[in-house]
Amino acid sequence: MATLAVTITESVTLNGAPRGSTNSLTISGIDDVYHRVVTCPANSETRLVDFHSSAADAGAADTGITAMDVQNIRYIRVTNMDDTNDITMGLCIDQGEDDTAADATTSILLKAKESFVMGRAEDSINTGTNANFVTNLVDLEGIEIQPGINAVQVEVFVASEV
Repeated sequence: MATLAVTITESVTLNGAPRGSTNSLTISGIDDVYHRVVTCPANSETRLVDFHSSAADAGAADTGITAMDVQNIRYIRVTNMDDTNDITMGLCIDQGEDDTAADATTSILLKAKESFVMGRAEDSINTGTNANFVTNLVDLEGIEIQPGINAVQVEVFVASEV
């Protein structure tokens, strides 16, 4: 087992005064890392990763990409590596928590060079209606990218226990 170390630093000077901070996180018990740079073709959704109740159940999704056990995920990062083009990232949600296709999706814009980070995939996400705050969280089922009219490269890094 290994320990994952994550450090995020913000640094800016406003009116001659430095502002920002550094925050560090360590996650112990990491046994598995999924790390890829994926070329996402223009005008096409690209699936980066699947999450299921066990890696063995992933065959039902038949996506041809790596599937990971949703209960074991401890850290997820997706980075748009393109210098100029934005992407839309879809967080696919398994509201029924039944290992079938996603029931809902939340979309997030990642501008050029931006990253998205989250921790656990199990009981970590949901959608609401009428701007209602949702506290009954369910599983993340997968992550997809829609790059728009230009192909882009996206880096995905997922750390988990086994």
